[in-house]
Amino acid sequence: MAAAESQSLATYLPVLVQVILGLSIPGGILLVSHLFGQRARGNYIKDRAYECGLPSEGKVHPRFAVKFHVTAMLFILFDIEVVFLVPWALVYREFLAASVAVTGATAVFLGVLVLGLVYEVRRGALEWEK
Repeated sequence: MAAAESQSLATYLPVLVQVILGLSIPGGILLVSHLFGQRARGNYIKDRAYECGLPSEGKVHPRFAVKFHVTAMLFILFDIEVVFLVPWALVYREFLAASVAVTGATAVFLGVLVLGLVYEVRRGALEWEK
């Protein structure tokens, strides 16, 4: 019975090591960041503003227009949709060889993508100055 229990515990040892590493590495990174990071107390060098050898001018965190964020989100959205086309393009010949009709589904996908782009252009979401 003791051999069976040690065998059972030995199978869970890699999981235990992973859990310990998974908790200790982020904890260590947070601890080191807290101790030596930018917000550490009494660190004169890190408390000073520095940019190209000169003190910074203006606000530390400038405000960005909402249009910038909308454009960035649209770029990410369309970029992710295009990424879905890469696997289809890589296995297209295999689909043709197996006589699987995937062109119609891809045409519908691209049609929805183009309709979304046309809608965004007509709404003026991609125009910087309005």
